[in-house]
Amino acid sequence: MEQDRSSQSRPPHVLVFPLPLQGHINSMIKLAELLAIAGFKLTFLNSHHNHERLVKFNNIAAHSERYPGFQFKTITDGLPLNHPRSGSWFLDMFEDTMELKMKESLREVLVNSSPPVDCIIGDGFLGFALDVAKELGIPIIFFRTSSPCCFWVYHSIPDIIQAGELPINGSEDMDRLITTVPGMETYLRCRDLPTFCRKLDIEDSSMKLVVKQTRKSLQADALILNTAEELDGPILSQIRTKCPRVYAVGPLHAQLNTRLNAKHGESYDHFSNTLWEVDKSCIFWLNKQPNRSVIYVSFGSITSTSREQLVELWYGLLNSKTKFLLVVRPNSVIGKDGEGEDVEMELMEKSKDRGYIVNWAPQEAVLNHPAIGGFFTHNGWNSTLESIVAGVPMICWPQFADQHVNSRVVSEVWKIGLDMKDVCDSKIVEKMVNDVMVDRKEEFAKSASEMAKVTNQCVNVGGSSYSNLDCLIEDIRIMSLKTHKK
Repeated sequence: MEQDRSSQSRPPHVLVFPLPLQGHINSMIKLAELLAIAGFKLTFLNSHHNHERLVKFNNIAAHSERYPGFQFKTITDGLPLNHPRSGSWFLDMFEDTMELKMKESLREVLVNSSPPVDCIIGDGFLGFALDVAKELGIPIIFFRTSSPCCFWVYHSIPDIIQAGELPINGSEDMDRLITTVPGMETYLRCRDLPTFCRKLDIEDSSMKLVVKQTRKSLQADALILNTAEELDGPILSQIRTKCPRVYAVGPLHAQLNTRLNAKHGESYDHFSNTLWEVDKSCIFWLNKQPNRSVIYVSFGSITSTSREQLVELWYGLLNSKTKFLLVVRPNSVIGKDGEGEDVEMELMEKSKDRGYIVNWAPQEAVLNHPAIGGFFTHNGWNSTLESIVAGVPMICWPQFADQHVNSRVVSEVWKIGLDMKDVCDSKIVEKMVNDVMVDRKEEFAKSASEMAKVTNQCVNVGGSSYSNLDCLIEDIRIMSLKTHKK
């Protein structure tokens, strides 16, 4: 009886388990922090490799002090520590290496957890977590960290194939509309599909893996999406026809800021959760620039560019006459015989009067800086949301995963940017930068500002995402009570 009472009085214990990639970790840590603010006990299960980087570039001791019930645990991602982990490595390694080792490690952590885990929030790409949760009788909610539009496209791929709309028949077919994704029939083209859909082989292993994981997500007790009803309402309605319990609680970084500021005040220092060393010197450079005069250029934590592509982008920026802040990640430029290593120094020397180049920037702070007038982005979902919340128009240069879908939505549905997919030409870069920063500056600034206003209202008290997060918190409490009784 005493044990029953103590288990019912203790806070719910939630285990959060991301795919071991920066973008997934970033949004899932923010969700975990929000649950910690609500008084839950949190275990964040990271890979050894990524946890080492997290500890190296963040103040984890201060994090633990802020959230006493928040602990980090680590497991293997199945790869040796010296593996480069760049590009789409996880698609190549997932089923043969990662899944087998991570599944067993997850099971071991859950079996040995004290207090027991009451609810798992698993990355929606880690479908094996559902098998472990069912075996151990623990409720599981999947968090899909990509955009809802892309999740819906992934889910619809078998229907696209069945309708004969895939495979794509050469480059002349790229602008053909895809008509078999409900809610997206009027704007989704072949070229806006994820890049693995461009392969002639409709039995492609990457495509089959993504479809399998996506459809498995719908078997969880519920689904969390990092968006707002006002951003993705029509697509959320479509997803709810397959999974009724969907919590749209985003943008999570803005929701976390709202709740931390309410609890601790505006000047509260937030964690970046970065796996890279941040160069804050760019903020001092931005402080010297006029309002809305600088375009911020960053292609995320995974994208690699060739030396030729980087030079084309750079010449386009230089010829546009707009000042720029450019992020070139270490080892992200691919050249012959080490050519990529010296290109950054070469560009820095030639850009001194017009641009500033860093290895990694504090992105949220940069986007919210008054000097920033545009964002040249790969359109990863976190970056897209951060740009929307900051009211910054975008130039979209997507590379893989959800980015091709996101860039189409940014340009065609929300009309807060331009889509440059499938090209890398200095003249096009120059024209698009001039459009966003000069010729159509007020048009894009107005639409981005309006979208920022609506989106920020969603995460304030009474807003849709704020209320949805409260519902999620309450539902996890109810789930936990049932788990306690078991």
